[in-house]
Amino acid sequence: MKRLFALILALLALPGCARAEMLVDLHVLDLEDNQFLVRHPHQGRQYIEGRPGHRYAVVLQNLTPRRVLAVLSVDGVNAITGQTAGTGQAGYVLEPWQRLEVRGWRKDLSSVAAFHFTALGDSYAARTGRPRNVGVIGVAAFREKELEEITLYGSRMEARAKPQASADAAAPAMESSGPAAPVARQQLGTGHGERVRSDARRTRFERESDQPTQVMSLWYDATEALVARGVLPPRWDAPEAFPIGFTPDP
Repeated sequence: MKRLFALILALLALPGCARAEMLVDLHVLDLEDNQFLVRHPHQGRQYIEGRPGHRYAVVLQNLTPRRVLAVLSVDGVNAITGQTAGTGQAGYVLEPWQRLEVRGWRKDLSSVAAFHFTALGDSYAARTGRPRNVGVIGVAAFREKELEEITLYGSRMEARAKPQASADAAAPAMESSGPAAPVARQQLGTGHGERVRSDARRTRFERESDQPTQVMSLWYDATEALVARGVLPPRWDAPEAFPIGFTPDP
């Protein structure tokens, strides 16, 4: 029994058994209803139900006491640069515990083109020839390389970067997307809406690693499509025998 217990502890200590560290949480805020969209777990994925025409914001929450970099992808497109998304690209730097609402595609340092749910063919990704990844919002989060202060001759302070982990160190754990969802036609995408004010500024951020510590995704679609995939239960508005108390004029 003792040997079995020790074996279990050893397995839990292996890098492959570690859970992915959460640096950033990701939610979607419906700006028309001012409500967070509920996440529905299904076959290892998290889905949200979008409403056509509704503007939304991607809400990023830094869960740590340190700065982190969040590279945001919407429909497989970098929300800042408009490039086909990759984890090594530009992102938003979040201060310790900071909550940030990203309301659109970054156009410059003072405005964005509003995110809104729209038909797949009218989405920004499809209109720019990239419809393959429409229907998913993702964030890749990076730690900042720490600086340590050392005392030189008892008075002068100088900062130097802490050494990176060796090349053969275990790679950070990634979130698995789980098994593929049943085939169903994607209905919704994210459009390139009206310009809205959104101030930003450039800053320096040195990543602790080339690989993200955390990758998180939320899939979205219209109600009918989510019902077809089995994410949501079938909905049927049953007729009512007495919808009105009195007979109205024709």
